[in-house]
Amino acid sequence: MSVIETQREDRSIPITQVRPSKGWAGINLRELWRYRELVYFLIWRDIKVRYKQTLLGAAWAIIQPFFTMVVFSIFFGKLAKIPSDDIPYPIFAYTALLPWQLFEGGVSKAGTSLVAGRNLITKVYFPRLAVPISSVIAGLVDFALALVVLLGMMWFYGYSPTSAIWFTPLLLILALITAMGTGLWLSALNVEYRDVSYLIPFILRVWFFLTPITYSASIVPEAYQTLYALNPMTGVVQGFRWAMLGEGSSPSIILLASTVASLALLISGALYFRRMERTFADVV
Repeated sequence: MSVIETQREDRSIPITQVRPSKGWAGINLRELWRYRELVYFLIWRDIKVRYKQTLLGAAWAIIQPFFTMVVFSIFFGKLAKIPSDDIPYPIFAYTALLPWQLFEGGVSKAGTSLVAGRNLITKVYFPRLAVPISSVIAGLVDFALALVVLLGMMWFYGYSPTSAIWFTPLLLILALITAMGTGLWLSALNVEYRDVSYLIPFILRVWFFLTPITYSASIVPEAYQTLYALNPMTGVVQGFRWAMLGEGSSPSIILLASTVASLALLISGALYFRRMERTFADVV
């Protein structure tokens, strides 16, 4: 959609004309900024709905990654004895689970956000980008709560914060960019093809095993490292372990490849989303 504002001759009252966009419409960030209060409201709504009428409330943000880490430590750490770069396996796995669950939750919710919000989309006009974007950003609250447990585990295992810890905000931005790009693609496709919602869990499960969460990226042969790094979450997970635990050298090459892939995913997803946006209200 494109929005054009004009003014009446007798009064300085803006008139908003909503017209369908043609072809590959550009990304109107200025319009999205004008609706920033709506984005804030949608984020707050997602946070409230997530734990409404739950027994443990926000504690689920800690319980889920913690017990996942316990299961991984038993099966992959103790029984399978998968190498963990000389890092205790529980903290090795938990450090990777934090950015991954931020990404996974964002993609899951963003991918189905347009269909779930059909009542709002079909009644009023606003930048449709606000819906999947708010679904992704809302996951930062869960991440912040689970991060407290990681800091406690670092103290327990004798890891102290290093200067590299200030690199973590950039890694979080990279994880959010990857989740947004993927979410924009899947949300637009899900409006047109509803079976995409059934495909999302499968995509995320395959993506999980292609990301060094239960294992270290060091076991991947050197010849395939650059190709492996085209998975944007590879750079995020490896970089997060390095920044939080201070182990190993900076994964600069992996991060560079992951950043390029993540930006390509975001730009292509946003352009496809804008291409399909004009039909959302009709088919959702």
